[in-house]
Amino acid sequence: MDESDLRDLHALAAVARHRNFRRAALEQRISVSSLSQRLRDLEERLGVRLLNRTTRSVAPTEAGENLLRRIGPALTEIADAVAEARGRQGRPTGRLRINASAPAAQLVLAPMVAPFLKRHPGIDLEIVTDTALIDIVAEGFDAGVRFEENLALDMVAVSLGPPQRYAVVAAPELLAAHGVPEKPEDLLGAPAISTRFPSGMMLPWEFEKDGRAVRIVPDCRFTSSHVGIQLQAALDGLGFMLTFEGYVEEAVGQGRLVRVLDDWCPDFPGPFLYYPSRRRPPSALEAFLGFVREWRRRGMDPN
Repeated sequence: MDESDLRDLHALAAVARHRNFRRAALEQRISVSSLSQRLRDLEERLGVRLLNRTTRSVAPTEAGENLLRRIGPALTEIADAVAEARGRQGRPTGRLRINASAPAAQLVLAPMVAPFLKRHPGIDLEIVTDTALIDIVAEGFDAGVRFEENLALDMVAVSLGPPQRYAVVAAPELLAAHGVPEKPEDLLGAPAISTRFPSGMMLPWEFEKDGRAVRIVPDCRFTSSHVGIQLQAALDGLGFMLTFEGYVEEAVGQGRLVRVLDDWCPDFPGPFLYYPSRRRPPSALEAFLGFVREWRRRGMDPN
């Protein structure tokens, strides 16, 4: 295997992982056209189609899946070996500043903090939550964390965790008074709890089922930018609440809140860590990137 083969196999793995040429190209730090050409060259050399491409999606063929299943562990071992060799040049030190949306910070980043800092005692970590989309470079951050629709186009993006999901919940007494909604339109006219962003914007509630998308503007009896206050309002029966399911799992498990319209709330990709496209990230960020890869590979428990 020559250097170009290894490079192209890494490119194939990136596309299969992201199911998206743009995000894979950002990770590989090349243009989308260059990435596409690499994969066409690889398919030509192997004499087999590895990817099914449409205007809306990309996914491995059966041959591609079989190849990735065999080479995936080897590619991971190579990446880890390179990272270990770099680490032996000196223990990562310095400050790592990350700007993240509150849900991503609380539900995905928070469990990583203690294990990461225990592994890297020379690194100081700062996580700042922010609803606004900022220029992380201008604001002095090493990286940002946002969901896919808010990713900057000129950044390298790395998946942080598994798919997420929204949940619509209400207190049992509210359901007794207003009934259990069977479709999103049933929420129209019912009391709701929602988020008002610092800009003053309030987003509509979006649902999807069997290819049908529905957007509604609920009758917001109570609004807040703080999810904890919203949750308490929902527990007190003030209205229906749409939020990340991680925020309400405990209350639902205790029977204090009830999930409704579950079949209208599909999974969506989890958050991404993004950072400027540069040849070599700072050592603290590079250490965190390695930690994230291992965290995901070992099922969110790298200890």
